[in-house]
Amino acid sequence: MTRVYFIGAGPGDPELLTVKGRKILQKADVIIYADSLIDEKICSGAKKGAEVYKSASLTLEEISEIMTKAVKEKKTVARLQSGDPSIYGAIAEQMEILDEAGIEYEIIPGVSALGASAAALKTELTIPGLSQTVIITRMEGRTPVPQEESLSSLARHKATLVIFLSISRIEKIVRELLEGGYPPDTPAAVVYRASFEDEEVMRAALKDVALKVKEKGIERQAVVVVGDILKAKGYRSRLYDKGFGHGYRK
Repeated sequence: MTRVYFIGAGPGDPELLTVKGRKILQKADVIIYADSLIDEKICSGAKKGAEVYKSASLTLEEISEIMTKAVKEKKTVARLQSGDPSIYGAIAEQMEILDEAGIEYEIIPGVSALGASAAALKTELTIPGLSQTVIITRMEGRTPVPQEESLSSLARHKATLVIFLSISRIEKIVRELLEGGYPPDTPAAVVYRASFEDEEVMRAALKDVALKVKEKGIERQAVVVVGDILKAKGYRSRLYDKGFGHGYRK
């Protein structure tokens, strides 16, 4: 059926594109991809004659015009978003325009930088008895953040904190987290370009992580992870405990 498909292209590695996403990409007549964050190799599977657009330099109106025009011409559109479209994907505004135009669309989830960063750190983000909550957020910059969601407010929960789109303000991140109550020696990590070939992982105590980031000169495409989950050792869930029965094991 002719429609727009919002496809999560994954965090960077082209092989992390889902099977479903790849199948749609291979049959799409029009492909729009976020070239500032997505490896162009992902588009190598496009069918011959497919129109391919890079979206980094386009406005919302220009992107929407390409999509609506293509659907009116009975073409299938693949709109590739980095990571998973539901996390900082800016798709709500695109979907609203399609709704107003009466155009059908579907969202194909993808692997988020959240999962790719956890994989790079070789850590589980939720461990019973240590942390059962993950807070995904960003630092306020040109894009405002509700006051009740400031980093210093969120820090009071002492949960595992994953911060997107904010690495250029790492010093302010540290300052607000310390003001919010995280101890200075709380484990912190920065994953630069998770799953890309030039991926880099840095670990440090919260009080020292900004210095490491500055030394590396990292100013974009990095995820910050903060919490005791990064030093978890000796914790065991009950799921596989021989003394813990459930519906599949007596």
